[in-house]
Amino acid sequence: MEKRHKLQFMKPTDPRLLDYVATPALLISGGQVRFANAAARDVLGAHIVGQDPRIAIRDPKVVALIAQPGGGNVTVDGLSVRGSRWNVACHVLEDGARLLVLEDLSVRVSVARAHADFVANASHELRTPLAAILGYVETLDDPKAGADEATRKRFLGIIRHEARRMQALIEDLMSLSRIEAVKHDAPTAPVELVALARECAGEVGERANVSVTANTEAAQVAGDRGQLAQVLRNLIDNAIKYGKPDGEVAVTIEVTPSGRVSLSVRDEGEGIAPEHLPRLTERFYRADASRSRAAGGTGLGLAIVKHIVERHRGRFDIASRPGEGTVASLILPLMP
Repeated sequence: MEKRHKLQFMKPTDPRLLDYVATPALLISGGQVRFANAAARDVLGAHIVGQDPRIAIRDPKVVALIAQPGGGNVTVDGLSVRGSRWNVACHVLEDGARLLVLEDLSVRVSVARAHADFVANASHELRTPLAAILGYVETLDDPKAGADEATRKRFLGIIRHEARRMQALIEDLMSLSRIEAVKHDAPTAPVELVALARECAGEVGERANVSVTANTEAAQVAGDRGQLAQVLRNLIDNAIKYGKPDGEVAVTIEVTPSGRVSLSVRDEGEGIAPEHLPRLTERFYRADASRSRAAGGTGLGLAIVKHIVERHRGRFDIASRPGEGTVASLILPLMP
């Protein structure tokens, strides 16, 4: 209210009006920065007011832009912090002063780079099994190779394996796309997490030893049952793939006094080195690429888990030490 009251008594040309603009802006005249709004001071520092713009900004392209008679635009890197990118627009005012407006492009550039990396990684992951399929089909087309029954069966088995690998990757890509399309819509249907965990654990049957323990029989969350089942299946499947061959996979559910439910999936595998942990939920990131591909992993499972948990307004974490197994855990709010 105080700012609104002051604004009523400001002249239309008062540079303090720029303080009500969220975009960083500077007013330059007489070879000095006469005014910098709060956003500009946050980016460049409060000390820039009163300084020569060549010292305040220290970017040759911006300094040259200010000197141009007609103003213009330039794109500069690292204006605030390393890795940042900015569009700087210089407007020449009636009295010859310069209005410098800074637009932060960092997020846009980061998103574009992430999209390009995602497309490149997806293309690479699809190209690898496709090349194997085409190579073995061409080999089978050779009358000599095709005539040998043992060779033919072995090659057909490889083709089938690579085709299923492509199918799994395409399904995960489509799943990730569907999740991202609704990530801002919080699900509201009641889901009983304990019953769902037991159902998903029972699906693996005799393939693995999976136990489910809970400190309650009722842990109801607002959710999408299909997506939460996908989370549980992914985490249990990972624990089976990377755990000991005959080791136990333990699913633990705990309701906390704070009105949340914690679900963890623990394996008895080799564990993961600390440097890999922060990146495990990145798309296509693998701590051990050869082992992951041999186990049939697409590199998207944990990214899908993270997106689903975030859509459910929860938190996902992975803890591990080499030789001590891995614990993947998520925390969700209980329904009132």
